[in-house]
Amino acid sequence: MRRRITQPTATVTARTAATLAAGCATLLVVLTACGSPSAAHSPSAASGKNGDTPPGAARAAVPRGEGSRTPDDFNGDGLRDLVIDDLVKAPEDSHGDDAGIGIVYGSAGRGLDPAAHQLLSAHANAAKSGDTLPAAFDAEAACDLDRDGFTDLVVSTDPPYNGIGAPPVPLQILFGSPSGLTGRAVTLRIPRKARFGNDWPEQPVCGDFDGDGRTDLAVKAGAGRVSFLRGPFTRAGAPRAAEALPGGGPYLYAPEPKADTNGDGYDDLVHATRPHTAGAPAKATLLLGTPQGPTRPGGTYRFKAAEVPKAPLRTTATTGTTLLARADFDGDKKADTVVRTHRGERQDLIALFPARTPGRPLITFSTALFLP
Repeated sequence: MRRRITQPTATVTARTAATLAAGCATLLVVLTACGSPSAAHSPSAASGKNGDTPPGAARAAVPRGEGSRTPDDFNGDGLRDLVIDDLVKAPEDSHGDDAGIGIVYGSAGRGLDPAAHQLLSAHANAAKSGDTLPAAFDAEAACDLDRDGFTDLVVSTDPPYNGIGAPPVPLQILFGSPSGLTGRAVTLRIPRKARFGNDWPEQPVCGDFDGDGRTDLAVKAGAGRVSFLRGPFTRAGAPRAAEALPGGGPYLYAPEPKADTNGDGYDDLVHATRPHTAGAPAKATLLLGTPQGPTRPGGTYRFKAAEVPKAPLRTTATTGTTLLARADFDGDKKADTVVRTHRGERQDLIALFPARTPGRPLITFSTALFLP
């Protein structure tokens, strides 16, 4: 996550910068579907290198929902949606800022419907810090924070900071609705008593850590502490209560695949000394949930290795494959796998591999669909 620091001379510089990969390639991938074809995704209409639908394919409206308890369901229609960061860039904008956050909404027939997609950007959706809109806008965590049946999205930004005292809170909340994630975000409110030291408050993790049936947030605080924010949250971004807890490391995660590792009714929290790559094995430390939050030491925790198949991007010069999600997208109660294979910053392909046929993608598409 990038930070913008306003120095005493008012010169604005970048505090941190993260990019998924560097490279250069002609943008050839636009959109493809490998499931049941529709008029917008018919293989006979494809002309791209990956059998992709040509530019100008039909776009579907975001389905309207009435609320659900399905995870990652921003429009409340009972179908899981997909959040994507690091979207591909247009050839003429290879050195520009990230386009924003892409949302692909769920489909009852194919797991995901790339035609029903939405772009979230700092310009259109971020809250201002004073008079300044952030440049960075990255997805961090998704959960229903206000208990209305629509999943909300926690994003990270880069508010201006002069380097003196505690930095501002860079986290914002976009609330779900029957139309999905719309409107302006609000800045997450972390009371001063729940902060510690002068570290940036980041690494948000969702979970019902105190077992009261309401979703909480754990956020990194300074000196190995955790800002424990009890839900539900108001539409102004304020938690019901908050405090700083001891025992957390610099990187926070939810356990996989279940947040409640020991089945005691309290979600647990993992902290690590270094970043964890999804799907890779790693050793960390477990904090068990209690009525007071994630406070009870749980010993060593191990992230298990997961098989990460490559999306069928038809080029031999790929630069990597990333695991985006391991969850049930097609409704069979089994974990499907969604991966992104990319070549530099201008060519990629996302594939959903269903649990029932793990070697054959149900659907594929490129994040180029978010380009104007």
